[in-house]
Amino acid sequence: MMKILFGRSLVACVLLGAISFVFAGGFKSRIITSSPLTITVSDEQSLRVRNFTQQGGVDRGVVTVTLNDQSANVLTASRIDTSSLSTSQETLNQVVIAGPAEVTIAPVVGATLFITYRKEANEGRGSLPAEFTPTPTVTPAATATPTATP
Repeated sequence: MMKILFGRSLVACVLLGAISFVFAGGFKSRIITSSPLTITVSDEQSLRVRNFTQQGGVDRGVVTVTLNDQSANVLTASRIDTSSLSTSQETLNQVVIAGPAEVTIAPVVGATLFITYRKEANEGRGSLPAEFTPTPTVTPAATATPTATP
């Protein structure tokens, strides 16, 4: 009886451990203080930024994406103010970046940046047409039909 209970408990623990690894795995956290963080996102991946915060510094930290030799800032860090408990915290925004792209987070003087992210496989890799042109359809209309009069 005791062996059966131990065996079932062991199986339950292994399954719960595997489930938590599958669903919670893959997220990474980094602290950026003095050197930039660069993340390469391949064509078949996307990058989900879950959390991007900043403590200290005057300038805002930004997530910069480079695509086809063009760059754009896609997310700014939410400031964490530890000096006052009465100040409400800023909203933590999230972003998903589809590849191929180069993502860079540059350090900010006097600030500590914290980011949590995960690379994911792109879902639904089916391609869409490059251009969609609507095609007009002909709808038949009822017309009066002449009838012969006797």
